[in-house]
Amino acid sequence: VQLVESGGGLVQAGGSLRLSCVASIRTFNTYDMCWFRQAPGKEREVVARISWGGGRTYYADSVKGRFTISRDNAKNTVYLQMNSLKPEDTAVYYCNSDSQKLPWGQGTQVTVSS
Repeated sequence: VQLVESGGGLVQAGGSLRLSCVASIRTFNTYDMCWFRQAPGKEREVVARISWGGGRTYYADSVKGRFTISRDNAKNTVYLQMNSLKPEDTAVYYCNSDSQKLPWGQGTQVTVSS
């Protein structure tokens, strides 16, 4: 089992990024998936969640209306579209199952400059 995140980078405030996470797991379509982030000196927090079929989503208040989570089960991939980025969104972003039982990937760094 492997999770590989990509799509991070350096962007100015107000900009956009699209993160991708490919999961090498045969039963990907049975997992509710989440995006998490961890900023320096802070605990990892959940940013968004999507149900196994994609029909239900959840967003942290801090990103609601700016971020959109989606998934493509045929590609074993979950996405996070991030718009109107703010400096406080700067963090390493990770994906994992809702229960966080899959091995963590390396994450992808998102840096938002003011």
